[in-house]
Amino acid sequence: MTSPKKAVCIMVLGTSSGAGKSWLTTALCRHYARQGLKVAPFKAQNMSNNARVVASAKGLGEIGSAQYFQALAAQAEPDVRMNPLLLKPEADTRSQVVLLGQVSQALSDTPWRGRSEKVWPQIAAALDELIAENDVVVIEGAGSPAEINLMASDIVNLRVARHAQAQCLLVTDIDKGGAFAHLYGTWALLPPEDQQCIKGFVLNKFRGDASLLAPAPDMLQALTGVPTVAVLPMWWQHGLPEEDGVFDDRSRATGAVTQTVAVIAYPRISNLDEFQSLKNVPGVRLLWARSPADLAGLQAHDWVILPGSKHTSSDLAWLREQGLDAAIAGHARQGGAVLGICGGLQMLGEALIDTHGIDGNAPGLGLLPLVTRFAPVKTVMKTQARFGQLRGAWSSLGGVEVSGYEIHHGQTQLHSDMLGAGAALHEVMPGLAWQSGDGQVLGTYLHGLFECPAVLQALFGAQVPTLETVFEGLADFIAQHIPADVLRQLMAPAPFSDR
Repeated sequence: MTSPKKAVCIMVLGTSSGAGKSWLTTALCRHYARQGLKVAPFKAQNMSNNARVVASAKGLGEIGSAQYFQALAAQAEPDVRMNPLLLKPEADTRSQVVLLGQVSQALSDTPWRGRSEKVWPQIAAALDELIAENDVVVIEGAGSPAEINLMASDIVNLRVARHAQAQCLLVTDIDKGGAFAHLYGTWALLPPEDQQCIKGFVLNKFRGDASLLAPAPDMLQALTGVPTVAVLPMWWQHGLPEEDGVFDDRSRATGAVTQTVAVIAYPRISNLDEFQSLKNVPGVRLLWARSPADLAGLQAHDWVILPGSKHTSSDLAWLREQGLDAAIAGHARQGGAVLGICGGLQMLGEALIDTHGIDGNAPGLGLLPLVTRFAPVKTVMKTQARFGQLRGAWSSLGGVEVSGYEIHHGQTQLHSDMLGAGAALHEVMPGLAWQSGDGQVLGTYLHGLFECPAVLQALFGAQVPTLETVFEGLADFIAQHIPADVLRQLMAPAPFSDR
């Protein structure tokens, strides 16, 4: 039986991916939480390799990182119902399907269009439970609701809006140009009953004098009956990781550059949101590396990071095709620091062994005498541990207590034959982290290191803004740029007044 409705549902739709849905949803979560309301986020289906470990009915499970941050902004405990369906791309035509936090091989093997009716009951039930338990549910759409090739199998945009009886905002990226056409075209392609759900248009990423937009907002309202309720200025440094892709492809640093951290940006990069904090460390330039030329200017005190990967063997093959394997090894030989996280740790070893068809077999980079074997059972857990004694570039982490999370299929062990032949390796966190004999190369399964204040203090002697500071800044921003009556009217099932 469907739970009786309690919460008001507010939904953020977009004219495209990257329009600003995720951060605006996060900001609205914190805004309404600051009003003393009980708030929860929701996104029916997310396609992302950025995932976090959260509570589920079966103990722990995975949701998209965006919904994890939205839950924290809402001052709610993150759980799998907030993102019941997570698709983790493994190739251009294949994704791992995670339903209510757990990998479903059956759904992963089901054709895209065949999944919708199989998963909709669980999606609807999760949404109904959140509605029954909260005062406000802030819902994020995906892509565009006007993707007419997908409307018949839609489970994330219009079908959710109807089920939740949501008050919807439609946001567009005006920096790309054509914003009014995007808004009108999106609205015009919606069925008439769904057009009624759109209560306001939002122009995001605007630069310049907003008065120059006239008379376009009034003309658009005359065509659609929908007011443009907000013009949000371009804001590069709000501090929230982008949901998908490399969140900031420009090299940057706060103040004079004293150190470069180069993150290898392979095609199936995952959990890259954990590097967001490095953007805020004074003197650190964060560089996304895709070729040996990107690493050519690194000094011995600079770092190379191999991040997580949703498909380790294919990303390792790509890395070799670019010639980055030799560049990474060369940096380590010259005394430079190298860090591998999860899939990056697996790449640093001697071999990937896959007898179950999970990821693939491949020789590793050979920078750590380790072997990784893939197994069907996936490790998904929150972890708290302490580094043992480290040496070389990573010595300042010795004794530091860290908390984070693990999401991986592979299990990594020492390569006994190599150790017997004299290869040096130090296990600096039992079952979780290993360091090369010379101290330059460190590998760990633990995600979230750079979100630990103690780690940032140990490595950089720096403190960076907390997530709480980021969430408060987001709420302040929309309070400044979205009229208070608009934010109030979103809570009321009535049309917005003419603006």
